[in-house]
Amino acid sequence: MLEFREIKIEDKEKVRELLAYSDFRGCEYTFGNNFIWSKPYNMKIAFYKDFYLVESDGEYFYPAGRGDIGEAISQLKEYCKAQGKNLILCTSPKSGMEYLKELCGDNIEIQSKFDYFDYCYNREDLAYLIGKKYHSKRNFINRFIQNDWSYEDITENNIKDCCTLLDKWFEENSETRDQSMEDEVFASKLGLEYFKELDFSGGILKVEGEPVAFTFGERINSDTFDIHVEKGLALYDGTYPMINKEYVNRLPSDIKYINREEDMGEENLRKAKQSYHPVFMEEKFRIIFKD
Repeated sequence: MLEFREIKIEDKEKVRELLAYSDFRGCEYTFGNNFIWSKPYNMKIAFYKDFYLVESDGEYFYPAGRGDIGEAISQLKEYCKAQGKNLILCTSPKSGMEYLKELCGDNIEIQSKFDYFDYCYNREDLAYLIGKKYHSKRNFINRFIQNDWSYEDITENNIKDCCTLLDKWFEENSETRDQSMEDEVFASKLGLEYFKELDFSGGILKVEGEPVAFTFGERINSDTFDIHVEKGLALYDGTYPMINKEYVNRLPSDIKYINREEDMGEENLRKAKQSYHPVFMEEKFRIIFKD
């Protein structure tokens, strides 16, 4: 029988090895994402042969790893049956959905919701903002660079600046504060606390030596990088386009796509993500097993 437990930093190497086999592009298929969001999303993990399994609020991720995926799914079904429930995969990549549709036929129900699709962009588009469609972004950046600004990579020496900025951002948005925002701050601070151990990379934007924005993330798969966190203060025009451009410019040259994650159905966030013109959406599917 499978044994699910809390994720630990010591699981990093094994999990990343198994994720690499699958090469999925969804933001949830990174160790860093699972680690920093494990408490807000009630995540537990287990291993079955060469598969990495994740439980989140009583539902499960499509297994990542190598071997007989049908066998791994059967193990999840048996585990759920022992708890008196049917298996539900809360997230599956399109390739997984298609495999299960062929394997299970009418014994599964497939659901799809745009709110949970990831926005994916060409790295070069975000790094250089070339063309008419990015005219407004360049205008914001041109206004920002009128300030006495600087950019730094995140290191052990300036992580405190990120924590301070995060607290300011939380206060700045106090009127719209809700549980999801508190969860976001918790996950961001955990990422900063374990920044080195998680092998994150990131950057800080400063004006007159004071931090006004920061961001960090990690590689998802062979050609895609995931932006886990991006936070900025409303003191200056162009803060967000500038931190995004400066950071993406410094990513490894073999990165082809940037995943900026989902919008969760939030209208303002959706408009912001669409304004950068994604080249495709990483589709995700919820799969309910009927037996």
